[in-house]
Amino acid sequence: MSLERYSIIAGSGSYIPTRVVSNTDFINHTFYDQNGAPLPKSNEEIVSKFEQITGIRERRYVTDDLVASDIGYFAAREALESAQIDGEAIDYIIVAHNFGDVRADTLRSDMVPSLASRVKHHLGIVNPNCLAYDLPFGCAGWLQGLIQADLYIRSGVATNVLVVGAETLSRICDPHDRDSMIYADGAGAVVLTLKESEEPVGILATNNKTYANELAFVLRMDRSYDTAEPADLTFLKMNGRKLYEYALKLVPGVIKECIGKAGLGIHDIEMVLIHQANHKMDEAIIKQLFDLYGEKQVPENFMPMTISWLGNSSVATLPTLYNLLVKKQIADHALVSNELIVFASVGAGVNINAVAYKIPAQVR
Repeated sequence: MSLERYSIIAGSGSYIPTRVVSNTDFINHTFYDQNGAPLPKSNEEIVSKFEQITGIRERRYVTDDLVASDIGYFAAREALESAQIDGEAIDYIIVAHNFGDVRADTLRSDMVPSLASRVKHHLGIVNPNCLAYDLPFGCAGWLQGLIQADLYIRSGVATNVLVVGAETLSRICDPHDRDSMIYADGAGAVVLTLKESEEPVGILATNNKTYANELAFVLRMDRSYDTAEPADLTFLKMNGRKLYEYALKLVPGVIKECIGKAGLGIHDIEMVLIHQANHKMDEAIIKQLFDLYGEKQVPENFMPMTISWLGNSSVATLPTLYNLLVKKQIADHALVSNELIVFASVGAGVNINAVAYKIPAQVR
């Protein structure tokens, strides 16, 4: 058999912010509906219901001295160290985010220069042939970066690609919107590298779709629910019910199609690493995935979760989840050589993607 080009994860890293924000920290907030009317239920009821639906008990926020490019750099540095690859050997740096650097003293997004260039600068990489660019793709951005990196490696134009996801959603969420309790901060990164092999390994198949006809604005920027705030001051807004409904309809099919592209079936897959959006929604997506195969029972420990203590940090959830699995920091879950897993995510756009991945002999 001849050698084929494959992409494997050679190293990973993450940054988990130090500021822990529990659900009880929202008890004294004033919540309004989208029309600016105070919510009729008590905050205790609102917070309790929120936890039942999302599974979130606490989340992490960055300290005031940090921005997204800082924590992206921390995760990237750890990934390079884990991969034991010199930064000068990196061909591309792809940084997925959606709001740029937002300082604690302003709500304005700062995207010039690109966050990828900032991360490259912090890493001290001099090589001008290391191209650095940003990827705003909703919560599915980091996985889309992984898909792009795989294309570069398979085509022969790259050997090593650093893919980073970093976000500080705490800086752009409306404190008067109960959905703000979902959002968190964090960063994760991997180094994807070339592996020449006779046997398939690493990324086996990818799948990605954009549903912009009816769903383009299900996540958007809009004014605060507190009508006393200036109208030009915008925050992240979500039509949660509609997103939930369509995620259940669309995400399982995208995952199944990806598994099929790899020539696999559901029983070949040991684990699905899914974007940590909402525990109830993620469980429903996986159940629906098994339904598509005519299976009624989801295996135990099939879907590792971090949302209960890390919240939804957008592009950072998947690389952080992967890194914690590598470091054996999630109970009852482990990445095992030669096993097959699937990454999947959904986010603003609406963008949905999936990657089928065979874990190589050395897991980093």
